[in-house]
Amino acid sequence: MNDSKNPVVTYVVNDGIATITFNRPEGMNSLTLETKVALRDAMHEAAADSAARCVVLTGTGRAFCVGQDLKEHVAGLKGDDTELLSSTVVEHYNPTVTAIASMPKPVIAAVNGVAAGAGASLAFASDFRILKDSAGFNLAFTGIALSCDTGISWTLPRLVGMGKATELLHFPRTIPADEALALGLATTVAPADEFDAAVTGLARKLADGPTLAFASIKRSLAFSASHDLPASLEHEAQKMALTGASSDHLVAVEAFLAKGKPSFEGR
Repeated sequence: MNDSKNPVVTYVVNDGIATITFNRPEGMNSLTLETKVALRDAMHEAAADSAARCVVLTGTGRAFCVGQDLKEHVAGLKGDDTELLSSTVVEHYNPTVTAIASMPKPVIAAVNGVAAGAGASLAFASDFRILKDSAGFNLAFTGIALSCDTGISWTLPRLVGMGKATELLHFPRTIPADEALALGLATTVAPADEFDAAVTGLARKLADGPTLAFASIKRSLAFSASHDLPASLEHEAQKMALTGASSDHLVAVEAFLAKGKPSFEGR
């Protein structure tokens, strides 16, 4: 259970922005079983929460998230728990990344420090990635003789191309923030003293925006990644019909004609 007095993951909603925070700074926000359950549940809560129009995922301390907690993992291996790794992928990592990728609202990974292994995968599954200039990614899987997980085989090639994804996954190293930006792994890089403001600014813009339109674009992009052009065109037509009948669309058109600023309700 997630200890309410000292939670390993916190979930807070403020004025349309849901913030999910890894809260194990002493362990570099590594993913223990307790943390994985709490993160999965928080993501599902955010996806269903009508008060949340944008989600920010971030960490406390020096790290964003360094992936699987290896101390706990080794203890499981020595206990001959051979099902531990495969079961945690199915029970924890997969549902979490599915929630991030499919929720009808934008997700920002506010990468405050190193993001390694599954931590990097979680960031890549997000819609936007703001990195502190001292942060970086490390795709650490082969360093401990493991395959990749948490959706990175799907997300990484779409961000950097198949060739670069193959290289980065085979030969893990720390990718600094400036290189991450050049590769397309980061949306924005901010100096340490501007990081919080950059995250808040983007989150505010998204939370105040046309949520249904954002959700429709998110789903259209995901749909087109695994469908041909005719099917993607049909899907686009469906989403255009949906958003065209929305209250936000009418508000936006009226504001445009009046040369004013629309106030969206997210529907």
